Amino acid sequence: MNYICIWLKKMIKIINSNLFKQIMKFGLIGGLAFLIDYSILYLLTDICHVYYLTSSVISFTVAFIFNYILSVKWVFNAKKQTLKEVIIFISLSLIGLLLNQIIMYVSVDIFNIYHMISKLFATAIVMIYNFITRKIFVEEKKQ
Repeated sequence: MNYICIWLKKMIKIINSNLFKQIMKFGLIGGLAFLIDYSILYLLTDICHVYYLTSSVISFTVAFIFNYILSVKWVFNAKKQTLKEVIIFISLSLIGLLLNQIIMYVSVDIFNIYHMISKLFATAIVMIYNFITRKIFVEEKKQ
């Protein structure tokens, strides 16, 4: 019984930690950005018959703008953005877009996986990349 109490106290400490709250916020914003990205990709590719890689760039960009605004202000508490910070954020996101496009291309054109399923895999990889790089380069550092 004592081990359960110790375990519960540790879990409560983790849940109350700033990192856990930050991950939850990041997940919420990321989830909403994913819905935007995924919906636009589907609409453009499957309804409007736009080439899937073109649709992917458009949907990624719209979701990026949404994600950028909320990530900087709410998740990572970056107060005033300098030009250097904006350039870093955009550069990191362009790398994320490149990763997304490579994963989409390889999945669809080489392995013949439906583009909407490929997008799920690409999004998971890019989300991990985004959190790590934004945590390192965007979050305001406490002095």
